[in-house]
Amino acid sequence: MLRIYVDAATKGNPGPSGGGIVLVGEGFHEQLHVSLGICSNHEAEFKVFIHALQLVLEKKLHNQTVVIHSDSKIVVATIEKNHAKNPLFKPYLHAFQQLESDFSLLLVKWLPESQNKGADTLARQALQKYK
Repeated sequence: MLRIYVDAATKGNPGPSGGGIVLVGEGFHEQLHVSLGICSNHEAEFKVFIHALQLVLEKKLHNQTVVIHSDSKIVVATIEKNHAKNPLFKPYLHAFQQLESDFSLLLVKWLPESQNKGADTLARQALQKYK
């Protein structure tokens, strides 16, 4: 099983944004931070979520159970309901739907911010580098 933890940080809304990704599997642990450009805080959460899934595909780690954790209730609710009320979020939902079919089993889980400190720290580091 592969666990992915994602988080985003934004300075301003919209503003410069960074994302943090932590990948944890059997004998595998990787942490990275990515620049997400200028966007709203919710868009940044979607961007890092999609980026993490693309990364897993690139690394060919998708043929196992993958659980992706986010502390963004909007991202998780959009995925769970398979519906985006906000038109800005529809492209991200569509991107998720496209990626999801490439995974053997992909689960999306919400977790409290207090349990996502690793990804949060990486997102803040990405934001610092962006400046």
